[in-house]
Amino acid sequence: MQERRRVLGVTAAALFFSVLVWFNYSAVLPLIVDEWGLSGTKAGLIFGAFQAGYLVAILPAGWLADRYSPRWVIAVGATGTGIPSVLFAGVADGFLVGTFLRFLSGAFIAGVYVPGMRFVSDWFPESVRGRALGVYIGTFSLGSGLSFVFATAAADAVGWRLAIAVTSIGALFVAPLMLGLTRDHPDRSGAAGNEFDLSVLRNREFLCAVSIYSWHNWELFGVRNWLLAFLVTAPAFAATESTLLPGFIVGLMIVIGGLGNVTGGWLSDRIGRTRTIAIGLATSASLTTVFGLLSSLPIAALIVIILVYGFVITMDSAPTSTMVTEVVDDSQVGTALSFQSLVGFTTTVISPVVFGLVLDRAGYPVAFPTLAAGALLGLLSVGALIWIRQR
Repeated sequence: MQERRRVLGVTAAALFFSVLVWFNYSAVLPLIVDEWGLSGTKAGLIFGAFQAGYLVAILPAGWLADRYSPRWVIAVGATGTGIPSVLFAGVADGFLVGTFLRFLSGAFIAGVYVPGMRFVSDWFPESVRGRALGVYIGTFSLGSGLSFVFATAAADAVGWRLAIAVTSIGALFVAPLMLGLTRDHPDRSGAAGNEFDLSVLRNREFLCAVSIYSWHNWELFGVRNWLLAFLVTAPAFAATESTLLPGFIVGLMIVIGGLGNVTGGWLSDRIGRTRTIAIGLATSASLTTVFGLLSSLPIAALIVIILVYGFVITMDSAPTSTMVTEVVDDSQVGTALSFQSLVGFTTTVISPVVFGLVLDRAGYPVAFPTLAAGALLGLLSVGALIWIRQR
């Protein structure tokens, strides 16, 4: 039990330091937009480049985690995530260089997130796996949120470049943590063969879970990329004449998303994966649909809504990934999770760009419903999964 907890703690720490890189660009987005003169579309494309890099590398990362030690995959992935992000802080001077460096960081972080889920799944049985993965995936939200807090505060004090740098260095310390403090599970055996085993594509329950995850990400990553830019334009926050307060609120909202992940994983161990997922998607869809109309609310009311929003928008994530580990053979868990992420994160390349395009033409009240559409399609996928299981 003690070793399991240590494995979970160290692997979550590895994800935390790596994920600081994932959203540090979004945390300083208004400053970069002003300095580089970016349109909404180009700003979305830079964020999308990180996601695109992740998509290119995610299947090889899952394949490696099935066949070799996930610890080593995580160590290399975190190191490769941090180096281009430090370079982004030092040398990026416009759209092209910024896009290229964000793409490289995105490619390497594929070696952290999914191999970490594979590693945690090796150590925790199904009866408690929901809460364990809830803690691990909740660290994604914690790191994302604190990235906003750290980067926004640093950017306000000394500029966005130092903000990017200080949220990138931690990833360079992951390798000694993973290799020095953890080991592979004693009962683990690598998958046989050198080919990608895509027989999971014949598993209809797995395909439904992939669809749920994809549309969840459409909504979640679109909101996280654009929320700060929206709050800066809201009258109550604009009156402060600083991005520090709205950046702090966005960071806190994402941190609370970690509680949503933990709660969703815990709840799914008790009332079932599909029911928990449906509750989370239905609630977040309702909030996202109307969120673009709320900019004129008093600051206190807007903050309360944002914090509730952060909790419910992540509730379905851990149950969905846990369900993937349960509906496929153990030897295919890494491949299945990586395929889930490949398809799921494809939507994260598209939704911020779609949001930006609609924003340029029609404003926030019309742009936010483009993200709510993802949650509604996720609910339809939950219905399809229930129908398959009842046949």
